[in-house]
Amino acid sequence: MTDWPKIFAALNKWREDLSLSEPSVTLVAERYARDPWAVLVSTLISLRTKDEVTIKASAVLLARCKGPSDVLGASQPEIEKLIYPAGFYKTKALRLREIAAILVEKYGGAVPDSLEELLALPGVGRKTANLVLIEAFDKDGICVDTHVHRINNRAGWLVSRTPDATELILRDILPREYWKPINALLVLYGQRVCKPISPICSKCVIRGHCARKGVDKSR
Repeated sequence: MTDWPKIFAALNKWREDLSLSEPSVTLVAERYARDPWAVLVSTLISLRTKDEVTIKASAVLLARCKGPSDVLGASQPEIEKLIYPAGFYKTKALRLREIAAILVEKYGGAVPDSLEELLALPGVGRKTANLVLIEAFDKDGICVDTHVHRINNRAGWLVSRTPDATELILRDILPREYWKPINALLVLYGQRVCKPISPICSKCVIRGHCARKGVDKSR
């Protein structure tokens, strides 16, 4: 049986000992007082983009577009320029304009606070929707990205093929008190210790809770 309290205690201590900062979307959320629009924008920009680029691109865009109506007042090339060099910036600019139009027309410019309504927005998947619920509305959600998916399967806490499947399993097996923090902790851990290739197992603080499935080479 997975000892979640010990796992999270070890991860929290590891993070505190290294004085690691929050992931990019959390930092943006704090900077903009948990404004749902700012959180949604930064979450969309963050996909396949480094944290430092996400933070900078989000700040530039939000300085020009303080709400969905401002996005509609800007041209596609202008939005692209504002969020460059975020990964897939052209596609993200298009999605931002599509989402802005829906928010203005259907929600009076507000960002909806339900998983179902967020998932109905163009380009918004479960990871993005859950992160918006957590960071903007302080609602329970489980945000599963590649790090969370990889570490859970590698450790043997569950078996799944996709991040979405991992999320649904975690909703059944993970105590609710750990739903919100699991993403931030495992993203940081996945970036620094439990890496995709050749994880640094010699420095792992949760090694006693890990089955090391699929690990052929480590440091």
